[in-house]
Amino acid sequence: MSQNRRYTLSDLAQQLGLEWVGDGSVLLSGLATLQSASSLELSFFANPRYRQQLQNTRAGAVLVKPNFVAESPVACLISDNPYLMFAKASQLFDNRPPSKPGLHPSAYVSSTATVAASASIGANCCIEDGVSIAADVVIGAACVIGENSVIGKGSRLCANVTVYHGICIGEQVVIHSAAVIGADGFGFAPNGSEGWVKIAQLGGVSIGNRVEIGAGTTIDRGALDDTLIGDGVIIDNQVQIAHNVVIGENTAIAGCTAVAGSTTIGANCTIAGAVGIIGHLQIADKVHVTAMSLVTKSIHQAGSYSSGTAMMETGDWRKSAVRFSQLDSLSKRLRQLEKEQNK
Repeated sequence: MSQNRRYTLSDLAQQLGLEWVGDGSVLLSGLATLQSASSLELSFFANPRYRQQLQNTRAGAVLVKPNFVAESPVACLISDNPYLMFAKASQLFDNRPPSKPGLHPSAYVSSTATVAASASIGANCCIEDGVSIAADVVIGAACVIGENSVIGKGSRLCANVTVYHGICIGEQVVIHSAAVIGADGFGFAPNGSEGWVKIAQLGGVSIGNRVEIGAGTTIDRGALDDTLIGDGVIIDNQVQIAHNVVIGENTAIAGCTAVAGSTTIGANCTIAGAVGIIGHLQIADKVHVTAMSLVTKSIHQAGSYSSGTAMMETGDWRKSAVRFSQLDSLSKRLRQLEKEQNK
């Protein structure tokens, strides 16, 4: 919980542009769940399954829809979208340590790099030749920014991020620890018995504005053209984005997903966790792919798509797997019976 940020209910309502009911002088200093919140904390109710927790909450106030105000035992902030308002309220209580402009004494900054006076460069960073770092950028400890890369205004790299050479990162981008931006794509040409010949990866990575990239995620550079990440994209932890992938604006990709090379994903898509998408596909705007699906062909229409089988007891799954292997022969026998019946 932040120890420095406190709001009365009426002040918070004003900042969020919401109506409130109850005691407007209630002091709020943090956020918590309905079940764990204290009288100094704000909570939210967005899922009917937690209705009993709402009725029993000890929070100082709760974000609720208008039709649930009567069920709250405490003061309320009223919103048609409590979860969205909770997200906005969380930013008011953000407890990240503030950054301080300037260079840490242990940081290396090339004499040919350009770093805005308001930027913050952490301990043991390496800023190589030709790098451009705009105003209000925060570079966490031990980050490496490769030659001729550009980082836009207000972006933040957490500790131990590696940005290779020739990468363009937009404004208000957040990249979490251990992410790697611009590693070589997996490009090799077979050379018979002599193995593989590496294809030099000559492109870069271009990341739009307001993008967030999770910890341990890798975005490979393009082979010739850049790998492109559109404005407003959010990418979870441990995601692999291969060379020359294009991701449209406001698309969300959950953890452990892998997207193979030269696939284009449209705008406003949601890709759930552990999805595999093979290379050279086209995925339309507003597509949702459910968890652990394998996408093996292009998707040309908006909608929800799934693959794989639902969980069941192991014994039942083994029987079903055997039956699945028999489907081809059963289909042939059925067609033969149909032909005989139609004679």
